[in-house]
Amino acid sequence: MSLVPGDVVRAAAVGSLAVGIVALGGVAGALFLLVLGGVLVPRFLGLPTALDLCFGSSLLLAAWASQLGWYEAVPWLDLLVHAVCTGLVAAVGVIIMVRGQALEAGALPGRARVGLAATTMGVGALSAIVWELGEWVGHTYLDEGIDVGYTDTIADLAFGLFGAMLTGVVLAVRDPAWRLGRDA
Repeated sequence: MSLVPGDVVRAAAVGSLAVGIVALGGVAGALFLLVLGGVLVPRFLGLPTALDLCFGSSLLLAAWASQLGWYEAVPWLDLLVHAVCTGLVAAVGVIIMVRGQALEAGALPGRARVGLAATTMGVGALSAIVWELGEWVGHTYLDEGIDVGYTDTIADLAFGLFGAMLTGVVLAVRDPAWRLGRDA
């Protein structure tokens, strides 16, 4: 396998894991281990370069923003990250479904495009819920410093759903090349 631009992000994730474990502690190490697992997905799937870079970079940014206190310093950043990351996770999830033939990969007529957008939004909604459950588990069992609460959770879910909705629209109107994993 030859190197691709996303491998720079993956190398940064490996470095972040080392820093997390050695300098920041076990919770940070676990977070960066999750990020490393996430940034490997596009590589194994051979996703388009732009999606690979955006997906991996957003996961890495989300983790570092948490560790460096950026969410407290810039309150709207948390919502932006939830929108962007959830949208990108939804895109990758839908591509996995297409490649696994759980969704049709051919040319899509109008109604099928609406279905694709709705499916993307559903995948994003599910990933947003899992993310929030992860935050709650982290807060409850690992580190009370992880910000949870009704308002935070609802806002995170709303912005995640918004990001997934935008992604669904983009995937539904875009050329079918994304479904085949080619750079377009």
